[in-house]
Amino acid sequence: MFVHANIEPLAWESDFFQLHSGRVQFDQHAPALDQTRLNRFALVQAKVASSDTARLDALTALGFRLAEAEVDFSLQIPPQPQTTLAMQTTLAMQATLPVQIAQPNDIAALRQAASALFSISRFRSPWYQPEASGRFYATWVEKAVLGSFDHQCLQVKQTNGELAGFVSLRHIDAQTARIGLLAVCHGQQQRGIGSQLMAAAIAWCQQHQIARLNIATQLSNTAAQRLYQRHGARLVNSAYWLYRGSHDPI
Repeated sequence: MFVHANIEPLAWESDFFQLHSGRVQFDQHAPALDQTRLNRFALVQAKVASSDTARLDALTALGFRLAEAEVDFSLQIPPQPQTTLAMQTTLAMQATLPVQIAQPNDIAALRQAASALFSISRFRSPWYQPEASGRFYATWVEKAVLGSFDHQCLQVKQTNGELAGFVSLRHIDAQTARIGLLAVCHGQQQRGIGSQLMAAAIAWCQQHQIARLNIATQLSNTAAQRLYQRHGARLVNSAYWLYRGSHDPI
């Protein structure tokens, strides 16, 4: 099987990781991928539905290797336009810590937490440097606070001011939002922080009249999957991320 596709240059990632990167964009009208086109990039990414075994086999023959498996969830949000974030959180999660909108002076603590909590991801060796994943997600959460990538970051702190967890959210369109990052800090597990963050994300959607909340996570992150399903999310897709480095053996 030939893989007909274009390769989209990833300018931001190339600059951030100092690794000339592209992503496969499948298109039956595009030319077939070959070694010459692939070798123009130090790294080429491809995201393929887990059910598309023919395409997975064809990419493997071109030297792509599995980097990560990903699952997507979707949660229908009941409309409650009169409910504010603070009201919903108070009603749904009484006797818990308050949810706050993260501010610029919270960025340092959020960056440190994200760097530690997301140290293992698809941005991993042998394709990326060991610190790359943590650095990427630290930048992500900072941009979420500033509203320049995700649109808002919500956080939970302990009474002593220590960060307990955070969730970032992004508008996709008028009816849809996506959770970018959701994490419970080390030492804060089993305290209901994850459920509180999900309740806050749902309340944020209700406040903004969002009807659908999408969430993705690693296939290996079963704790996150259970959390999303407890809050009514349903599994809608699964996919594989495949990578090909220009120096990978064929």
